[in-house]
Amino acid sequence: MIAFKTSKAALAALIVALFTAGVPASTQQGAYVLGSTVIDIDGNEVNLESYKGRVVLIVNVATKCGLTPQYEELQALHEKFAAKGLAILGFPANNFGNQEPGSNEEIKMFCTTNYNVQFDMFSKISVKGDDIAPLYTLLTSTEQNGRFGGEIQWNFTKFLVGKDGRVVSRYEPRIKPSDPEVIAAIERELAK
Repeated sequence: MIAFKTSKAALAALIVALFTAGVPASTQQGAYVLGSTVIDIDGNEVNLESYKGRVVLIVNVATKCGLTPQYEELQALHEKFAAKGLAILGFPANNFGNQEPGSNEEIKMFCTTNYNVQFDMFSKISVKGDDIAPLYTLLTSTEQNGRFGGEIQWNFTKFLVGKDGRVVSRYEPRIKPSDPEVIAAIERELAK
């Protein structure tokens, strides 16, 4: 048996090198996701390039989910940080337990009536499966989005995008928008 003596820093560098070996540098940082055109909840085309230079939180949402109250926290983030450069993009999706069965009009009415949602909402899309929307194909691709990729497991998965349009972190559904880790990451990106 051969024993190696190494510092913690050297060991950490080796681990990072092993996990990122063969992965293009661009995907280590996360994919550039603002190259898509999407449809807003009112049926208008929106080029996501218009969000470049802002910090963006992309969330797949649903109105009939146990996590639906996260709308309230997303709206609170919008109120706290929109003037500082945060944009929240809500993408309704009916991929999990038929928890978003309504039309765009019904979704918009629910969000404004129950949660006073003022952040940007988009037309209902699919976030997984054969009919996955191009934006979510990119977000979930481990080849293109590196460690932030992977299939969406449930409603309210959150992707934080830096001012350069690249994904900088991903938060699974049960991590609330008010979680200190999420707030710290938003503030860190806004300060850049």
